Amino acid sequence: MPDLTFSQAERRSFLVPALLALAVLAIVVGIFFWHTPLRAVDLSVPRVATLPTHTVFPTSTRIVGMADPAEDAFYVLATVHIHNNLHVPLFLKDITGTLISPDDTALTSSAVEKSDLPNVYLAFPKLKPLSSTPLFRETTIQPGADAEGMVILNFPVNQDAWNKRKSASVTLDFYHQGQFSTDIPKQSTPASK
Repeated sequence: MPDLTFSQAERRSFLVPALLALAVLAIVVGIFFWHTPLRAVDLSVPRVATLPTHTVFPTSTRIVGMADPAEDAFYVLATVHIHNNLHVPLFLKDITGTLISPDDTALTSSAVEKSDLPNVYLAFPKLKPLSSTPLFRETTIQPGADAEGMVILNFPVNQDAWNKRKSASVTLDFYHQGQFSTDIPKQSTPASK
């Protein structure tokens, strides 16, 4: 019968394999972040044109001391530039704008739809010379590519309220990447009277 021994084998240190595994993991994470941009989309608004409108709705009934109802609408034509930093295409879902008034009231406007543009130009002919190539919903922006187009936003304010605003922004909502916003600059090209 063999002799019984209670000696234990020499214990291996797992420090070296653990450090090697951590180094490989750090390299993989580093490569991932090196090739993945910090920002998926770069947005800017290089040009802005505005058109204040005041529409009076005449009525056939006349009441003493009462004026015809009127409505102020302020059209903002913002040219939005988009750069896709990702390695996959972007698909534009929705376009909105937000105006923050001096009393912190937020007004949100959805951009004019493609099918509504002819009617808007017909109702407000002064918008047509201010407009450029529109940016439509459902636009696809290829990886590394740029897209630029005009969006028309309509806010129920007058010129004075627009000039005194705290801020205004355009928000683009993409199908798989979420929402991205950029400020509308204070300087704009007003429509000639």
